[in-house]
Amino acid sequence: MRNLLGLIASVAIASAALDAQAPAKPTAPAAGQPAAPSAAPATPPDTFVYQADGRRDPFVNLLGTGAEPKAPARRADGPAGFLVGEIAVRGVMQSRDALVAMISGPDNKTYVVHQGDRLMDGTIKSITTEGLVVVQRVNDPLSTTVKQREVHKLLRSLEDGK
Repeated sequence: MRNLLGLIASVAIASAALDAQAPAKPTAPAAGQPAAPSAAPATPPDTFVYQADGRRDPFVNLLGTGAEPKAPARRADGPAGFLVGEIAVRGVMQSRDALVAMISGPDNKTYVVHQGDRLMDGTIKSITTEGLVVVQRVNDPLSTTVKQREVHKLLRSLEDGK
């Protein structure tokens, strides 16, 4: 008997708790009264902005391509602060016993470089009458064998003709 009374009491308490949590049913408007606007669900924004909050972005490739070296906080002045892809050969001149080249950098200034001069990611191997040959250091984590490559930077007039 005592178990039966305990069971009936717990069922009554549970049903009262469920009734308290149930949402109220909307009542139909009376005749002649306008219907109240229903609460429509909020539409999501058109663009989504990822909030990092100290976490990494899950859509950024962890390996990276390694094609470009990470730039230091401050670049060196002159050609030593230029990447190979940023320079253009403007001219080649004969100077005493060697050829020198005139290059323009991203700052739109012209610089004179010699064989053996350093760039940010390479060294000028040779200067020919057609342009420069630069040995570029390659920082590619996916390639274990190739650490440098030769890049031929031709005169702008020769590049335009190709």
